[in-house]
Amino acid sequence: MTRHSEHVGMNRTGIQMSPVDSKAMQEMDPSMAGIDDGDESALAEMRNDYIANADSLGSIPLPGTLKGAVSMTVQALKGDSPQILLDKLGERLAFERTGTRLYDALITKCEVMLDGDISMTIDDLEHIRADEARHFMLISDAIESLGGDPTSQTPSADLAGVESMGLVQVLNDPRTSIAQSLHAIMTAELSDKAGWETLVALADEHDLTDMVDEFTNALNQEREHLALVQTWYEEAIGLTYGDVELDGGDIDSQQESISAE
Repeated sequence: MTRHSEHVGMNRTGIQMSPVDSKAMQEMDPSMAGIDDGDESALAEMRNDYIANADSLGSIPLPGTLKGAVSMTVQALKGDSPQILLDKLGERLAFERTGTRLYDALITKCEVMLDGDISMTIDDLEHIRADEARHFMLISDAIESLGGDPTSQTPSADLAGVESMGLVQVLNDPRTSIAQSLHAIMTAELSDKAGWETLVALADEHDLTDMVDEFTNALNQEREHLALVQTWYEEAIGLTYGDVELDGGDIDSQQESISAE
């Protein structure tokens, strides 16, 4: 059942399905000759005008507490850029929230469709889902420790929300197979891994030792998630098992081995 939608059928989306109509579509009206020659300068000029006059995507919220204002001022005087760190923390917070929902959707789909063709189990997914939820709380606490408000939406958080809309749609679409859903999850995990790498670097730049350690642990867990999801995806599309294999469904043992490297 995991590959129920990967079949050959009457797909009418290609131009080859109607040679006569496709030829007519490609014929140019003689009265249009010389007008539509691929020159998109007018369209580009209009876009340039919109870009030049557009507002920014958002702004970094001012600290809502005296502690936060003092902390931001001190870091700014040191030459740091606390607003960038807060923006990226907001981005990760938004993405971890989405990641939790993605796994919720995948678990729901697998409860109906998973039939043992791949090594992934519901318990595996629930474990990763719990990791994503913990990462959300970790970031929320980090924002609060800097005097920020985790309920505020930063520009990068807004961006992450828009970027992930397609992934949410894929997972919530009842027509998508487990393989297709895992492809979307793999895209999310690739982005998640890169995001945590950025946070570790920013925390280190601001001499936030505790955050560096906590974020590094989260990064190692995300690396594990990515390796597992990639293996499950390869299995789902019929490839041989990848390098990562579950030892009796125990993800914890693999996470410990990765953390020790």
